[in-house]
Amino acid sequence: MPPPRGFRRALVEADGIAVISEVKRRSPSKGDLLPGLDPAALAQDYERGGASCLSVLTDEQWFGGSVADLQAARAATSLPVIRKDFTVDVRDVVDARLMGADCVLLIAAALDDGELADFLALATELGLDALIEIHDEAELERALAVDAALIGVNQRDLVTFEVDQKRAVRMAPQMPPGVVRVAESGVRDVADSAALFGAGYHALLVGETLLKSGDPAAEIGKLRAVAQPDR
Repeated sequence: MPPPRGFRRALVEADGIAVISEVKRRSPSKGDLLPGLDPAALAQDYERGGASCLSVLTDEQWFGGSVADLQAARAATSLPVIRKDFTVDVRDVVDARLMGADCVLLIAAALDDGELADFLALATELGLDALIEIHDEAELERALAVDAALIGVNQRDLVTFEVDQKRAVRMAPQMPPGVVRVAESGVRDVADSAALFGAGYHALLVGETLLKSGDPAAEIGKLRAVAQPDR
């Protein structure tokens, strides 16, 4: 396999706040998001707009994604890609590497402490970055216990699908220096981007806002056009 592109590094090296742009056909809460979605063309729009990385859904049952979507999006750009899926087995980590992903998603709520540590260690051994997704302080403690270097705060409740716009802002100060911080879900506009950047986030993972904007490249530019606070 060729070497991964460096997902975490791309976020750190971004000028201002980075955007992880999502290739997502549908969601359980919103249904179809962009009929006729072409993953390669969409990925190119994202890259042209200034995205630092891509997130591609490969779950077919709930999100209509596929491995082919990930491979098409990655082949069409030079951007690093995270495989967005439910990683619940060590083989899922290996599969992410085999399909060409540069980063794997580890959802703390779906894994016990041993799995979280083992999956992170395996990802590192394979050359993958791992985004550990959390929802609250207890999950943050678990992520830090395994020395997570890339942590995402999902503002959407996995059970009710409701979004808490203040969750990420509340969680940011609790993360130590050196952790690359990603705000996930519920990023609607430049005001949200500015608030999250001001709270200390390095990156935004954005899907529905871009997919429904009509001009994803321009929308990325708007989200990134925020002042740079000291970090």
